Amino acid sequence: SSSTGNAKLVPHQEKSAAKDTPFISIQAFPALLDLPQDLEVSGVSCGSRHTAVVTRGGELYTWGWGKYGQLGHGDIASSDQARRVEHLVAEGLQAEEVVCGPWTTYVRVLE
Repeated sequence: SSSTGNAKLVPHQEKSAAKDTPFISIQAFPALLDLPQDLEVSGVSCGSRHTAVVTRGGELYTWGWGKYGQLGHGDIASSDQARRVEHLVAEGLQAEEVVCGPWTTYVRVLE
């Protein structure tokens, strides 16, 4: 016979993951963005939990939830602060347009 008296409702894995995950605030209402002042934004797109902007200078900035690498920084870190996607700069590519899906980010670039 099996006993279920000591079964846990919350898996231990979830507890440890929550402890190691940085806090990301969720804005339910419009909020001003803290971008460098010399940036002129030419396009913006929002995914389910992340946002991306393209500047007139062809740079791409992303922030939000990054679990699936959708922020484009080569990791799965999340960020409340807008960060420039350095890979495009390193490759000499200019971002022209960005479209975010639920967990993805698509960028049209100019070589």
